[in-house]
Amino acid sequence: MEIEAYIALGSNLGDRELNLLRAVAEIGKLPDSKVTALSSFYETSPVGNVDQDTFYNAVLRLLTKLDARTLLTHLLRIEDIVFKRARTIHQGPRRMDLDLLLYGDRTIDEKDLIVPHPRLAERRFVLQPLCEIAPDMVHPSSGKTIHELLASLKSDETVIKL
Repeated sequence: MEIEAYIALGSNLGDRELNLLRAVAEIGKLPDSKVTALSSFYETSPVGNVDQDTFYNAVLRLLTKLDARTLLTHLLRIEDIVFKRARTIHQGPRRMDLDLLLYGDRTIDEKDLIVPHPRLAERRFVLQPLCEIAPDMVHPSSGKTIHELLASLKSDETVIKL
């Protein structure tokens, strides 16, 4: 059975635009999967208490037969192998960050795998591009659409469409 999964992409090291494009291409190579939508790219302020450069962010929709755990394993492999991600500073600079935001209408709460992403509804840099490609998608936990979540968000994040 095919599931619509939504994946957030973020980069603030190196050629941020090229990093996003390369990540989309790598995700497009996943078995039994097809990228079916990609948001615009956004330049966004970093979140957290780490002094760092701005990010480029986007969200893509993936139609996949992979289960959520296998999909997450592939995303982490892309971060680690393709982008040489080093997890030394929490919320620190990185060439690529891939987050599984939604996996159909399912809620999953397992060790190292929580879907919907626990901070999805708090982050403009995720909601803005997600709303561009799936405004009527209903968040499985809140019951609100992505558009409603974005409209009610109170945040001082800077998110600029490129």
